[in-house]
Amino acid sequence: MNWSSHRLHTGDEFRAVTRGGVRSARSHVVVHLSLLTQEGDAPRVGFVVSKRIGNAVVRNRVTRRLREIVRSRFETLPPGSGIVLRALPGIDEQPFAELEADVVGALGAATRKLERRTRTVS
Repeated sequence: MNWSSHRLHTGDEFRAVTRGGVRSARSHVVVHLSLLTQEGDAPRVGFVVSKRIGNAVVRNRVTRRLREIVRSRFETLPPGSGIVLRALPGIDEQPFAELEADVVGALGAATRKLERRTRTVS
């Protein structure tokens, strides 16, 4: 999978997702989800791992773990959506299985919220 075509690149894209969509949080991760384009387009994903998480090595490890969790479930993400995963302090100490459960749970909750919102608007 080529991540460059499935990433959020600019600050404006990150802002559009975080301000215009829904949010769901778990103990160490917050998921922001928004519809950016038409249904046929692939989802686009961005990661926010601040310096509060740790040094560059730790932040990169956290990003790689989050990317792998999203990659393994990429086909289940809503088409045309923008997704931002924001890491919270303590995520670097969380076992992979727990982190995966948190991300999957937060993605599911955000998807349900977005579906409810789009149904009531339509």
